[in-house]
Formats: sequence, structure tokens, C-alpha cells
Amino acid sequence: MPGQPGAGAPAPFDCGVRGLCPRCAAPTLFRSPIAFADRCSACGLDFDAFNVGDGPAAFLTLGIGTIITVLAIWLELAAGPPWWVHVLLWVPLTILGVVGSLRIAKGMLIALEYRRGAGEGRIDPRP
Repeated sequence: MPGQPGAGAPAPFDCGVRGLCPRCAAPTLFRSPIAFADRCSACGLDFDAFNVGDGPAAFLTLGIGTIITVLAIWLELAAGPPWWVHVLLWVPLTILGVVGSLRIAKGMLIALEYRRGAGEGRIDPRP
């Protein structure tokens, strides 16, 4: 029943950070670090009905990639470390940054879709 949440509905940020169901606040939103569960095991809300898509992944990859690139260039110009220092430093930071922020972004988007009753476009049958 998308639409107006109950008084106990969690904040969208909490849904992303803690993996809370947007309807009942049970920690059932994710089955893995970034994959949604099929439905909430506590209240039965169907998470597959929501369409978060790949928008957050592209946006976050570009944003975090820009930050990592600026930091890598700064480190190179300031200290000039060997190439392997860059690999050991920036590859894990990039992966952790994207995966960590992707979970938060996807959780927030599904909570906002639930709150606003968002759905697929519909054609009005009236003439």
C-alpha cells in the first residue's frame, strides 16, 4: 500500500544506511550489500514493485571517480609515490566508496518511491 507512510515510518536516510523497510522499519531491505530483498519478511511489502534502476550507480561512480582522480593527482604532484602506492590506495577506496554510497542511495530512493507512491507511467483512459 504505497502512499502516506504510518507514524512509525523510518526516514529515507535510515532506510539506506540501516536497510530498513520503508513501511514497517524492519531491517529487511537488502539481502546483500547492495541487492534488494524480494519482499519484506516482516510486513510483506514487495520491493520488486519499485524501480530504482541504475541511475544512482552511474551518478555515484562519476562523482566518486572525480574525487578519487583529484586526490590521486594531488598525491602524485605533492609526493610522487611509486605507481603501486596509487593502486593500493585508490582502487580499494573507489570500490568501497561506490558500493557504500550505492547502498545508501538505493535505500533512500526506494523509501522515497514508497512515500510518494511513485510508479510506472499510466495512460489516462478518459478522452
